[in-house]
Amino acid sequence: MRKFSYVLILAGILIMLYPKANEWYNDWQQDKLLESAELSTSESTPPPDLKSRYAEVTQLLAEESALDAQAQPQETEKPEPEIEVGGKVIALIEIDKIDLKLPVLEGATKANMKHAAAHMKETTPIGEMGNAAIAAHRARTTGRLFNRLNEVVIGDTITVKTSDQTYNYEVYDISVVLPSDVSVLDGNNKDKILTLITCDPLVDPTHRLIVHAKLS
Repeated sequence: MRKFSYVLILAGILIMLYPKANEWYNDWQQDKLLESAELSTSESTPPPDLKSRYAEVTQLLAEESALDAQAQPQETEKPEPEIEVGGKVIALIEIDKIDLKLPVLEGATKANMKHAAAHMKETTPIGEMGNAAIAAHRARTTGRLFNRLNEVVIGDTITVKTSDQTYNYEVYDISVVLPSDVSVLDGNNKDKILTLITCDPLVDPTHRLIVHAKLS
């Protein structure tokens, strides 16, 4: 009889402690999950900063220029297969002054810049406050890609058309800078800026031709 009483007492104590024990267990599980999440966050690789990403883009431009300098294949040779374009078309860029009309793809990758202009997705979206950068290869074929960008002068208009808006930018600055000069992507917190980037000079490029325009 006494043993049965002990069992009842123990059962009562366990029933009383269950809610608290359950709470302790839930807290313990939550702490484990939080610790795991914090560890995962601390060990994850941070996205590349704008400086390193810009360096990659200007290097891609230089590489494409070197490839373009190679001798053209003979007529009897089979053309090289096209590189697949990975980005989606987000706009159309036009510069009447140099008879330029190009699709603008999202993401300045090697594949995208092989066939079109490419918006650096790390920069401001087109038409918004800040500095939106568009890069393209300066092909040696006259009129292809940004081949004639050096003919643009201050005051010229650059038109960028998206699916729902047309933006007219006026060129206000043109410069030739070192490939490492990421300051060309700076904004001023008051203007909607468009920056066009390509190689300079056309043959054996050592610098980058930069065209800055403001939304008019």
